[in-house]
Amino acid sequence: MVLTVRTSASHNQMLGQRVAHPPSTNFDEDFEIPAAKRLKRLNSADSLSLLQQENETHNGPPESSLRRTEIADSEVETDDEEEKLPHSSQTELESALPPVRTDKEAIAEYEATRAAEGDMDFKDRLGQRKWIQGKSSIYVDAFVLALETVLDEESHLFDEAESAVFQRWKDLSYEGQYLYVRLFLRKTAAWHRINRLRYYGDIADLNTAVDELLRFHSLPAVTATKRIAPGEAEPPKDTVLENSFTFADSSTDHIDSLEEASSLLMLEELKTLAKEAKVQGKNKRDLLHALRKTSQKQGGLGWSGLKRSDTEESVKSEQSIDCDEEIGLPNGLGTNRDSHFIRKILTTTGPCIRLSSPALKLFERVHLVFYRSTEWTEKSLTTIILARISRRNFPEYIVSRSNNIFSSRSTLLEFEASIRTQFAVDTLLEFSGTVTKDSLQKVRSIFEEVYPRWLTILAEEQQKEDRIYESGEGAYLRRFSPAWVYTRIVHKGTAVLGRFKEHKREHRMLCELLDQHLFHAARRGAWYQRKALLEEHYMWALSPQDGRNEETQKKHWKRTALRTCEDGLQDRDCHLIYHHDLQKRISKLERQLNIPKRLQHDFGHVRLAKPIERYVQGTRVEHDATIPSHNGRRRSITGTDTANITRRSTKTIWLDPLENNGECSVEAMCLSFYRSEGWKGYHSEGGIIRTLFGYLFYDILFTYIPNVFQTAFQTCPLDLHTDAFYPSRFSEMNARLNAISNGEGVDILRKVHEKEKERQTCVVGVDWGFEIEDLVEIVECFDGEALSTICKVMAQEYQQRGGGIPDLFLWDKGRGSVMFAEVKSENDRLSDTQRLWIDVLSGAGVKVELCNAVAKEVVVR
Repeated sequence: MVLTVRTSASHNQMLGQRVAHPPSTNFDEDFEIPAAKRLKRLNSADSLSLLQQENETHNGPPESSLRRTEIADSEVETDDEEEKLPHSSQTELESALPPVRTDKEAIAEYEATRAAEGDMDFKDRLGQRKWIQGKSSIYVDAFVLALETVLDEESHLFDEAESAVFQRWKDLSYEGQYLYVRLFLRKTAAWHRINRLRYYGDIADLNTAVDELLRFHSLPAVTATKRIAPGEAEPPKDTVLENSFTFADSSTDHIDSLEEASSLLMLEELKTLAKEAKVQGKNKRDLLHALRKTSQKQGGLGWSGLKRSDTEESVKSEQSIDCDEEIGLPNGLGTNRDSHFIRKILTTTGPCIRLSSPALKLFERVHLVFYRSTEWTEKSLTTIILARISRRNFPEYIVSRSNNIFSSRSTLLEFEASIRTQFAVDTLLEFSGTVTKDSLQKVRSIFEEVYPRWLTILAEEQQKEDRIYESGEGAYLRRFSPAWVYTRIVHKGTAVLGRFKEHKREHRMLCELLDQHLFHAARRGAWYQRKALLEEHYMWALSPQDGRNEETQKKHWKRTALRTCEDGLQDRDCHLIYHHDLQKRISKLERQLNIPKRLQHDFGHVRLAKPIERYVQGTRVEHDATIPSHNGRRRSITGTDTANITRRSTKTIWLDPLENNGECSVEAMCLSFYRSEGWKGYHSEGGIIRTLFGYLFYDILFTYIPNVFQTAFQTCPLDLHTDAFYPSRFSEMNARLNAISNGEGVDILRKVHEKEKERQTCVVGVDWGFEIEDLVEIVECFDGEALSTICKVMAQEYQQRGGGIPDLFLWDKGRGSVMFAEVKSENDRLSDTQRLWIDVLSGAGVKVELCNAVAKEVVVR
């Protein structure tokens, strides 16, 4: 049936957007304490960056710059392996794979496909889909797949000592490997209680597996030295292998402070310990503070009879976490009283284990190279294998896994260091609460260190682009150059210069950023906007007048700002979403400069029309709410009484008059209203647009571009979710956009449907459930230019523009028109991404309505 309600999928969620700096933000004012900070929305250039960590639920900065979804450690009340993972955006490789099931049941089903007793390596198991529990696991094989692939193709990135670590890992027993991989997927910097590691199905002897990871291994002479990269005061600790190493650390040798030991306790355990120590607190933080304070005061009086032999763990070092000098205690006394608490805690927890940092950092580097990303999750590790064995049809394309993504080991190490530096900048600007002048100064200092190196690598990358790559071929690989990260840091530093009122240098930096066309093309529109603003308002007073009076000087710089806006509109790398703001500034500058009307730009064809406000009345349903009446019974309420109902959820329930007053969502209720007005439609929230894009650009999506098809199981090229997709296929994309403008969309649609519909080919965004005749009618009702404009926005920023598309897509074949409707319940407001899409659609000449659902009656059930 045409008028089915389709709910949004996970990829419909808003992943990021550009937020302009309106005058109300006082972007150029002094360092006043800003209002409460909203969740930052990302530019398209941030798809690889660690700003994605803003989606984490915690308030502080993440533990590591190489972010992974973490499974809870022993601090959480449960160690069940079925615990839910926090929401995370996908890596490029993960986004390109089909949406296979990756839950515990899927993995169990996969591993339950057993072979007869016998030895098979992981390649045989992958090929034959055969598994033996306790002898093989999807987790271990996924880990081995990443390691083997990298060593086969890019072994030049690792030295002799690192290769020896890989060989030692291969020499581990299956149980040792399994334990390491499962810990690798958890909080790697945290301690884990051995008695709570419940892997009984795969590890028969847990203590033996633990001992294997704790065993020391010798290494060849280590020649690597710690690298100090631009922006780093010193290299991070434990990133260089020594002459020996272990895969894991033992609490016996490494827990030597009360602070570290107390972090192992769960709340109930901490309460018990606090009760014995006679301290109180409202929460875990207060209890820990009180415990440490008591430890300072009481010295060695508590549990004086407890011996080292009373605990399963001994404490190698008994140093106090508190500064004894500050409280006037002798070192011996402070050590003595801390040791009592540490022993008591370790008696409660039992032996603990954590992954050793040097080996851990090395395996993180392997995954960075394999996944072509600084972010991976447990699903990343398993999805690629599940996709490999799934019985699905994939598009035909040429697989081209590059083995030169990092030209040398030094380049890889510098890229790692640049990610850490970027993480430090993001921590100062995004994760540290209100941004202070001191934080801005630190960012500026990092910018000053990075800037010379940025210029050097930028010149090298330009030479590589000119001499090695054909047009657009290296666009995706450039994302793994340190210059890509440094460009983002320079961008951040340039904004800091503006905060310090150094507008002249800020203008110069914007010119340098715009002069290069290799990195962060998605930001070019914002750079043009900011540069034009500086030229219009500031540069006249900061530059030599060359004999011009003040008024002439101002006009000179306004003409310069006008040329900047014109350059932005003519720049093919300037994304379409910025054009409207540039056009508005051009119109304003032309009026201020008194340019004759006949010489002014005419942007009438893209003049925005305000969306039409429509109010749809319906009956809202409230569950589990008691509305008092005169006789004490529940009742229906109407009119202004609806304001007195407090709903527990933002999702409201309504009655659908066209479906026998059945309960439905607010979108379905409004869809029924439009049906009664003669419209056809879907509640798709962008599903129609993504499906049309997949149909209309199917062949271009899977045309050969080096480096973007790393596996045979992708539903899209890896660069689709980056700003490299559109410029890498500039000629093909523009030819297709012109064809759509000229009304050839229906022919393209039918050809793809005839070829791929029966196979149900896995293509990103395409929902084969939409009827082909509906899609044909939609394309016929669309103005060709309008559909071409929408597709161009999707091509330039596919990931960022997946969210914010209005809820309802409507069309009327009789009228020959299409319309979008954004549904809002009471108190709902448009997000920035929704406003942007409304601007894009209105600018393309597509009708948009804001459909406000109003409850004329509330029924309580």
